[in-house]
Amino acid sequence: MADDSTVVEALHEDRTFTVLRERAFSAMERAYAPYSGFLVGAALLASDGSITEGCNVENASFPAGLCAERAAVAAAVARGNRAFEAIVVATEAGEPTPPCGICRQVLEEFAPHAVVLSATRAGRDARWTLDELLPHAFSPHSMDRR
Repeated sequence: MADDSTVVEALHEDRTFTVLRERAFSAMERAYAPYSGFLVGAALLASDGSITEGCNVENASFPAGLCAERAAVAAAVARGNRAFEAIVVATEAGEPTPPCGICRQVLEEFAPHAVVLSATRAGRDARWTLDELLPHAFSPHSMDRR
């Protein structure tokens, strides 16, 4: 049986992920994806408790496009946040969609142990840690010259 503090933490986490999910779906609605039609929104929880959203922004020059997760990280860093606890990624896909490889690498820079939750409009969810999605990551420590 869980003690009261464990129950309170679980309720707080559920509320936090509910808010993150809502904010990610709201960001998804603002995505600019005229080429793929694949709308993605992200809500990033900073260590200070603030939430920053991002959405994918496509471009006719495909490499110039930006994923929702990286857009959220860039916006959060611009606000002064550099440590993150969790990210929720929202899509209209049938199955939960984890971040792409480049987004995983960008998240690794700031949140190597973050919780990653993917949610679909149909109500399907999947949850991982970034460690699970990007094992043996290239990190700032990889560049140590000792």
